[in-house]
Amino acid sequence: MPLFVNKDQIFAHQVHLLEHKLRSKEEKILELETENAILHLRLAESLGKQRQDSEEVKTIGHLHYHRKDKTSQVVVTKLLSQVQEVKQCLSEIFAVYVSFATELEEQSRKLLEKVEQASRNSRHGDEIQSLQERVAALESSLEEERERCRAERERRKELHNTVVELRGNIRVHCRVRPVLPFDHVQAGAGASEEVIHAVSDDTLLVNPLKAGPLGQTKLFEFERVHGPDDSQELVFEEVRPLLTSLLDGYNVCIMAYGQTGSGKTHTMLGSQQELQKKQQGIIPQVAEELFRLISEKPSENHTVEVSVVEVYNNEVFDLLAKGEQGTVSSHHRDVITTSAGHSEVTSLTNQSVSNASEVMQIIHSVLKLRAHCPTLIHTDSSRSHLIVTLTISSKSPNALALARRLQRAKKDMQRSRQKEWWSPRCGRANPADHSDEHLLASSASSPSPSPSHSPCPSPRPSVLQAPFKTQLQLVDLAGSECVGMSGASGAALWEVSCINRSLSALSDVLAALAEQRPHVPYRNSRLTHLLQNAIGGDAKLLVMLCVSPTQRFLTESLQSLSFGARARQVQRDQPRKKSHTLRAK
Repeated sequence: MPLFVNKDQIFAHQVHLLEHKLRSKEEKILELETENAILHLRLAESLGKQRQDSEEVKTIGHLHYHRKDKTSQVVVTKLLSQVQEVKQCLSEIFAVYVSFATELEEQSRKLLEKVEQASRNSRHGDEIQSLQERVAALESSLEEERERCRAERERRKELHNTVVELRGNIRVHCRVRPVLPFDHVQAGAGASEEVIHAVSDDTLLVNPLKAGPLGQTKLFEFERVHGPDDSQELVFEEVRPLLTSLLDGYNVCIMAYGQTGSGKTHTMLGSQQELQKKQQGIIPQVAEELFRLISEKPSENHTVEVSVVEVYNNEVFDLLAKGEQGTVSSHHRDVITTSAGHSEVTSLTNQSVSNASEVMQIIHSVLKLRAHCPTLIHTDSSRSHLIVTLTISSKSPNALALARRLQRAKKDMQRSRQKEWWSPRCGRANPADHSDEHLLASSASSPSPSPSHSPCPSPRPSVLQAPFKTQLQLVDLAGSECVGMSGASGAALWEVSCINRSLSALSDVLAALAEQRPHVPYRNSRLTHLLQNAIGGDAKLLVMLCVSPTQRFLTESLQSLSFGARARQVQRDQPRKKSHTLRAK
């Protein structure tokens, strides 16, 4: 006699097993969160200890300066190691989440299939509805886990940014462009296949098709990796926090690097054919966000100026200069190093702007002057390095209010004709010896005493605020180029040579900084001399790597990725914040 198998009991048993697994995973996550909280507490204790140590060392005085420096370095080293431990713990949490989410999705999919099959073969609608409710509960739990994972990833990102700030590292983001029609032109077998993939938010996988030195699978890690499907808005969201630092008093530089045709100009300026906002690049969105942040502050406290230069054939040209009959010599400029060690462009033209549209009008007007040339790779390849500089002059509202109060006090003192100021700092030993009649007589003899001739002038002079300036440099570098692929000939060969030599000089500068050599060859190229303040100075520097995904351009893509990896190894001094200063008048 055949045994009767109850399908409902089987489904109920499977649901019970799933719920048991879910509880075990939740317990594991709770343990990890507890461990994470303990690590955060240790990090907070280390920070408090660092502040306490710095306060104790400050009280010792100038004689113990070297001991203070050594103690601070030890504390910072301990803090960095603890931050690395927290990051490792968060990575383990993320790995647990990924395995849990994958398993839960698979079980949910199988359960849904069985529910659908049971709905066709069974008449027990109530039980099917109950199972569907349980599946919905599991999906809700999965969504909650995803939210928690996103929160942990944001926390991990903040910790990583803290490490970058402490070390003074250069931020490097990478963007992989999609496959374009010219990837298939004159391409051999397999040349147009994708070999570079964004496997996560911070990891890039290179999986070549051919064997050999370039055929090894490699992983590259950067602060952020954007895949072909990432929009312009998503790319800008990772850049947006730097603008807040700009108004807080830090210099900022955003630089696009990559081979010709890898999407640098599209990333920085956006599509020239389409005017939709979603196609806008970093520069238009930066201009809008900058003036939006300025509008939230007193309007009289910020002024913005724009300058645009290009480095063409190792010469610097001012694209905003209005020379006689448009001659090239009238636009030519030199790069000098000031007594303070900063690089400057002589006689540079700056135009004041009041909104983002004026900025873009200026940029679009000078883009026509930029050197371009069609190649076999790109129909409108840029032959020069474009540098757009926004200079923001800022004044502190608090300092302005203090200056106004002091000026009002000065005017009040000038208006006081009936009384004579007395202070313990005056030369009079006994103010009671001067009667009211003497005061009236002295006031009548001097109808408008000035502060400089008053019997007791104010020991504190009037105060005015010296405004400070911060700079935002937006750099669209010319692309590195292989003559065999681009088909350059004649005068274009000299352009290619100048471009590649300037980019090679940029790599040499980063290598010298990474190895902490005593001499950094900034002056080997006008490009590196011009960008000296951003590369080796106190600016917050973001390098946006742009790479092609196909096998055809693998050699140039690997060169760009190696450049980004080298840039991440540079440890500079921590970026310095410019502060408002008051000066006596």
